[in-house]
Amino acid sequence: MIAYVINPGSTSTKLALAHIESSETPELPGKLRLTLERHEVSHPDTQGTQAERSAQMRALIAQAVATWPRPDAVVGRGGLIGPLRAGTYEVTSELAQFALNSPYGDHASNLGATLALELAQQHGVPAFIVDPPSVDELLPEARVSGFPGIERSSRFHALNARAVARRAAHEVGKRFQDSRIVVAHLGGGISVTAFAQGRAVDTSGALLDEGPFSPQRAGTLPTRALLDLAYRTERAELEQLLTNEGGFKGLVGTADLRELEQREKTEIEVRVVVQAFIHQVSKSIGAYSAIGGRPDAVAITGGVARWDNLVRRIEDNVGWIAPVIVLPGELELEALAEGAGRVLLGLEQLQDWRATTT
Repeated sequence: MIAYVINPGSTSTKLALAHIESSETPELPGKLRLTLERHEVSHPDTQGTQAERSAQMRALIAQAVATWPRPDAVVGRGGLIGPLRAGTYEVTSELAQFALNSPYGDHASNLGATLALELAQQHGVPAFIVDPPSVDELLPEARVSGFPGIERSSRFHALNARAVARRAAHEVGKRFQDSRIVVAHLGGGISVTAFAQGRAVDTSGALLDEGPFSPQRAGTLPTRALLDLAYRTERAELEQLLTNEGGFKGLVGTADLRELEQREKTEIEVRVVVQAFIHQVSKSIGAYSAIGGRPDAVAITGGVARWDNLVRRIEDNVGWIAPVIVLPGELELEALAEGAGRVLLGLEQLQDWRATTT
């Protein structure tokens, strides 16, 4: 099977020509064999209208894939299309238009469905999206906060975390739908998520939700101190501070992981903050490991997972819980290709999408 893969970002769109084959392991049919030929298209630096910029980007993508063999499907990263179950969805004109004008907010991936549909129509093949950012499968009890009218929500790194959870399950010899996996996505944003039987049942969330601080995000803060900060700061400024001026950047002046790794060797202040990060990540992994029974594996992913010495110290803290699987970086292109492949190979049914509003 061949799939074209499209993952729109804020400044560029990542592409891949994916060759997808069935698993060599009969007891793990979802463990597909995948080969990717990667490409990246920088977005046009123009002041034109959104329609003009989109047209230019489509032309660049068409040029990039012009020599690729005919696909069996085209798959794009889904956008903010409302709360829905994880899985693979066929892109319709209605879904693509809804994503472009999403009432749930702006997101680079809102363009993914349209790009996939247009390219698929040129080749007469189906277009899919996989595990969009608005995936929401939380347990009812996971939604309840401690205050009426405030509900916990599912905003996490759904595409990568689910792909990593699936890989971790396979690493310990289990099918994803039969396993319990905790995934710590450690990147510019951080989320720790508990998966049970293929479902993301609880998560710390990302951005302005809960969980550990990140290279530049504040993470969970003591409520009283946060109230004090809020009362002396305008909301827009406060959101900017918590999102871009917290974490390592706010505490020791940089979000550059390579610089932090070097400075930790000689600076006590940096050493303390790094240890605090390890403490918070380990604590969060422990908390999400307590949901529904001990997990079969703990997976660590994201850009921070490339910091080997830091990851080893997290492993020292949580390795007693379950085997720790480390998958640095992100698997978004792989996740999209595998989602399409499971449908094309008859291993998974397409999910049904219906438009919802906020």
